[in-house]
Amino acid sequence: MTSSCHLGDDTRAALQALGADTSAPDGRTVSAAAMIAAADVVSAALRAKGCAPDEPVVLFVANEPPDLAGFLGIWLAGCVAAPIHVTTPAAAADALVARLGSRFAVRAGAVSAIGDAAPPKRRLLSGAALIVFTSGSTGQPKGVVVGHTALAWKLGALSRLLGFRRDDVVAVPLQLTFIFGIWVSLLALQSGSKLLLTPKLAQSPEALGDATVLAAVPTLLRTLTAAPALHAPRLRAVLTGGEPFPPALAERVAHCCPAARIFDLFGLTETGSCDFVADFGAGAPVAGTIGRPTEGVDFRIAAASPPLPGGAGELQIRTPARMLGYLDDPALTQQAFADVYFRTGDLARLRDDGCVELVGRSKDIISRGGNKIGPLEIENMILGHEGVAAALAFGLPDERLGETLQVMIVRRDPTLTEAALRGWARARIERYKLPDAIHFVDTLPVGRTGKADRGAARLALQRERP
Repeated sequence: MTSSCHLGDDTRAALQALGADTSAPDGRTVSAAAMIAAADVVSAALRAKGCAPDEPVVLFVANEPPDLAGFLGIWLAGCVAAPIHVTTPAAAADALVARLGSRFAVRAGAVSAIGDAAPPKRRLLSGAALIVFTSGSTGQPKGVVVGHTALAWKLGALSRLLGFRRDDVVAVPLQLTFIFGIWVSLLALQSGSKLLLTPKLAQSPEALGDATVLAAVPTLLRTLTAAPALHAPRLRAVLTGGEPFPPALAERVAHCCPAARIFDLFGLTETGSCDFVADFGAGAPVAGTIGRPTEGVDFRIAAASPPLPGGAGELQIRTPARMLGYLDDPALTQQAFADVYFRTGDLARLRDDGCVELVGRSKDIISRGGNKIGPLEIENMILGHEGVAAALAFGLPDERLGETLQVMIVRRDPTLTEAALRGWARARIERYKLPDAIHFVDTLPVGRTGKADRGAARLALQRERP
């Protein structure tokens, strides 16, 4: 590898020195020694099969302990991990695999061949650790390439911020296909903490009984704090992010977990995550903001044209943890930056106390339960149904999810039903991207330009609400 840091070596060394364990609520526990052994098996198998340095390897994750050994094994082999969840529909997974050009996949600790031809050599993947697929405004997921050096640097900064300890039990109900779940898990392993993978925590909140740290999106926190039986007596810290964290929810979390310090972390996959922190235990009022920049992060608010009230503009971020680029898309990579600053697409203003407050998004990305959804991807999928003539996807504010995914549809086949369309879509896209509501209309709402307009559609539905 050309990078000065390597997550596989760093994490392997930490496991050897600190002896962290990984477990699941059903009692399955993986010791540090077993994790290292499993990673070495994956690494040896990839090398034996001729996997080349910097070659992308698909990692099918199920949010279980073997997934972490898969990450480490891929890195120890000098390859790049591209996580895809095992529940991803075959058509969507096949499309991602085709874009990667991967020859090999790791599932539950076993290496298999999924292609014959070697993928093209990509300079972008030199020193890369991860390819994380995130929804984008182009109609297909973006492949964000994250480097070893950048992520290792970010883990160091987060370790100093959050102070994970060897006696911590870190509960992670987050998917290991997303940067939030990945970095929390790695930080726990490197800190010697016990990592508790809890993908079904909403159904089994009793799994928090021994947890001292919980990392969860606000949607899950809403569910957990609504349950009168929530009992987490040892919880000392709650980490959240991925979607807005409203003050009312912060109050509920503080009430249910009075001994826990709350950290609301804001960031993007492209910037290494966690660029800002609203630390509710620091003694300053931060509710309703994303707080202040974390270690090593610089930001600016670009002036809007025409000007927006309160000096609001696009939030742009400069960080050593920035991505290497978008996979096979140098033009999109270039457009994502203004000089060395990443263009977030979020509109923000700087308060007098130094906290940054988000006021809206200039992009149409929908944030549903912490998952980012590109409306064009949804529209393109639905338009593949022969009974659909037109489609428009957009988000509506929602107290529990942050936003819900709404789709307006003009039918080509008047007999097409919502149930039939949902059943068709369920086999073609991830569950969290399925619409919360489908509205059949005669024509799509249009804006001032005469084109179908998401803002007009959103306004029309909001007017219909009682």
